[in-house]
Order: sequence, then structure tokens, then C-alpha cells
Amino acid sequence: MFRQWLALVIIVLVYIPVAIDATVLHVAAPTLSMTLDASGNELLWIIDIYSLVMAGMVLPMGALGDRIGFKRLLILGSSLFGLSSLAAAFAPTAGWLIAARALLAIGAAMIIPATLAGIRTLFADARQRNIALGVWAAVGSGGAAFGPLIGGMLLAHFYWGAVFLINVPIVLLVVSLAARFVPAQEGRPEQPLNITHALMLIVAILLLVFSAKTALKGALSPWLVAVTLLTGGMMLFAFVRIQLRARMPMIDMRLFGHRVILSGVVMAMTAMIALVGFELLMAQELQFVHGFTPFEAGMFMLPLMVASGFSGPIAGVLVGLLGLRIVATGGMGLSALSFTGLSMLDFSTQQWQAWSLMVLLGFSAASALLASTSAIMAAAPKEKAAAAGAIETMSYELGAGLGIAIFGLLLTRSFSASIELPPGLDASLAGQASSSIGEAVKIAQDLPPTLAESVIEAAKTAFITSHSLALGSAGGMLLVLAVGIWFSLKKVSQR
Repeated sequence: MFRQWLALVIIVLVYIPVAIDATVLHVAAPTLSMTLDASGNELLWIIDIYSLVMAGMVLPMGALGDRIGFKRLLILGSSLFGLSSLAAAFAPTAGWLIAARALLAIGAAMIIPATLAGIRTLFADARQRNIALGVWAAVGSGGAAFGPLIGGMLLAHFYWGAVFLINVPIVLLVVSLAARFVPAQEGRPEQPLNITHALMLIVAILLLVFSAKTALKGALSPWLVAVTLLTGGMMLFAFVRIQLRARMPMIDMRLFGHRVILSGVVMAMTAMIALVGFELLMAQELQFVHGFTPFEAGMFMLPLMVASGFSGPIAGVLVGLLGLRIVATGGMGLSALSFTGLSMLDFSTQQWQAWSLMVLLGFSAASALLASTSAIMAAAPKEKAAAAGAIETMSYELGAGLGIAIFGLLLTRSFSASIELPPGLDASLAGQASSSIGEAVKIAQDLPPTLAESVIEAAKTAFITSHSLALGSAGGMLLVLAVGIWFSLKKVSQR
């Protein structure tokens, strides 16, 4: 019994940095922009490459775990995660950091199914297994929720690479303990991996996101953007066709034909887009516009983190009392109300109002996430529960990656359109300053004091305008979605 729970501690311990790394860089965005000379576009890739790559790799890595055993997968994934953390911590350029974050995502994609398979293998008793899964879920949601605060604390005392270096001792401890105390399992060599399918999905997603980013920034010629968009779309179409024809598909695409499952996927992605995108926007505004330190920015967002982290049990009770349809629609609708209210606030003078609305946003968006999980798992046939769980995991990770991309695109576009730079600024510098607030601040450092102050004030004003537009747009999108979910789940009465 003791060895069982010790093994749980070991396998869950390495899940902590995996969860934290999804959001830890949000408050570090301004620091990375200045120290690595990262453009606004590079900054978005640094942050969202982690979730986008993990979304495509988590399923084949689960198959790899079945093939070689979860203990070997845990040690292999942890080792890759640790080495990638070292590479990220000492990255000399933005491109290097993007590549290191992609490798981190592959390591994380190995760790997540290894921890879940470990719990399933170690705990045969259903009651004990549920307790262990509850611990796992709490670590995941808590790590992601408190990632910005942990990042802020580290940046307050150390250089930015410390947010990755803290992973290394954890990985060393886990690998040494797992080798000795976690029981080995026999693998199934006949299990297919579908690595090529996963790579096709990842490349398709990255091409589509890249084409959207470059189209809005005007960085490439229209025909190159069109070719990239068409290539990504064709690869995604081919991926779907391959999955429909495969004897053992990576994703059971037929599950998307179920109205309730499709509604759950949309809710999961939208809720993650809202939470992750908002955290990134807030981290930049609080530091660039209002002069907060990374730690102060993390503390300011603490109500959102606490509310989202502790709303799960309450939302579960509400689903039982009110039904899935009301909780799902209410979660989306209250999130829309929160965003609309936040779009009208001045965070430097209306802090209590901001905190109240962030609590409402954290609770409502997390409730929508719980409702999405309930919808997906309840609607799936029992024999396809694992496939439905895989779709749920992918929806979460894609939502996190797309949240950064979508909010980043909204901010970039509206910032460039609304900034009014002072006369006398060189045309090439004006073009750079118009791309993002980080670029504007970097350029201002080399300008005469009076001109620099004018550029920074113009950038701050434009960012506040952009923040209002992005949050207002998100509020409108969530309101439309809430109406759609209400009708989509019309005949569902899950209590």
C-alpha cells in the first residue's frame, strides 16, 4: 500500500512542471521581448508552440506508452523534458527558445499519458483510483492556474531562464525515484504509434496559425500567405480522411458527428481560449502600461487563478442539481458578461471591480470546462471512452494554443490600427513601433527623452484601446456561443 502511494507521488511530481509550463511564460512576455529582442510574432510562438505541439503528440505518445510500458515512457519523457528545460533556460535567441519549447511539449506529451496510465495500473480499487485521479487533476489545474504567479515570483529574484531551470532538479529526482520504486510493466510491441499522423496534424495546425498571423501583420506577400493557408487546409483535410479510413485511427473522427460531443469540444476549446488568452493580455498590459513587476502582475491575477482552480467541485454539484444545459450555457454567458465588463475598466484605478469580474470569469469559464468534459464523456459510448478522453485532451491543448494566437492577433491588429505615433519618427522605426507595444518600448530606449516619452504614451494608449476591443470581441463571441450551446443541448438532461 505504501509503495503504491509513493509511486503516485513520484509520477504526479513530474506533472507539476508540465502543468506550470503551459502558463508560466505569460508574465515573462515583456521580459522576453526585451532581453531576447523577440518580436511580437516571435513572442506568440514562444508561448503557444508548447500547447499546439502537445495537442498533436499526446495521442501517439499514449500509444508509445502502451508499447513500451508507462514506466519507460515516464523516464523517457521526463529526461527529454529536463534536457529541453536546460536548452530553453540558456536560449540565446527567440528561435532557439521556440525550438526548445517544442521539445518541451514532446516531453510533456509523454509524461501526461504515462501519469494517467500509471494511476490506472497502480490502483485496481476504484475508490483509491478516484482519489488518485483527483490528486492528478488538482495538480494539473492548480499548476496551470498558478503558473503566472510562480513565473512572477521567479522573475522578481532571478533571470528569466529560472522559470525553466526549476524543472531540472524535479526531473532528476523523479527519474532516480521512478527507476527504483515504480514497478515495471510489459509493453505491447504490436501497438501502432501513428507518429506520421500526429506530425501531419501538428504541421497543418502550425501552417494555419502561421498564415493567419502573417496575413494580419502583412509580413509576407498575399500569394505566399494564400499558399501557406491552402497547404495547411489540405493537410488537415487529408488528416481527417486518413483517420476516417484507418483501421486504428489516432482520433475517432466519427465521434465529432455526435451533436453533444461536438458541443463539448467547442466549449472546451472556447473556455481555454478565453482563460489563456486573457491571462496573456493582462500580463502584458499590467507590465507595459501600468508599470507592474512580473510578480505584481501575477498577484493582480490571483483572483482569476483561485476562482478557476477551485470552481471544479462547485460546478460538478451544479451540473447534478441544474443539469448540463443550464451550467454550460450559464458558464458561457457569465464569461461573456465578465469580458464585456473587463473591456470597460481601467485596471490601475478600478482594481476591485477588475478582481470581482476576474473571479466571475475564472468560475464561469472553469464551469464551462467541467460541463464540456461531462458532455463529451457522457455522450460517448462506453467502448469509445478512451477515444473521447483523447478528444477532450486535444480540445484543451488546442484551446490553450489558439487562445494565445487569437488574442495575440486581435491585439496586434487593433494596436497597429489605433497607435498614433508622434511626428519626427523615422518611417522604419514607426513601422516597428506600430507592430506591438514591446517593439515600441524597445525602440523608445534609443530615442531622445522627449520623443521616447511620446512614443511610449502613444503605445500605452493604443494598447488600452486594443485591450478593450479584444475583450469586447471575446465577450460578443462567447454570448453568441452561449445561445448556440443552449439550443445544441436542448434535448440533453443530464443530472
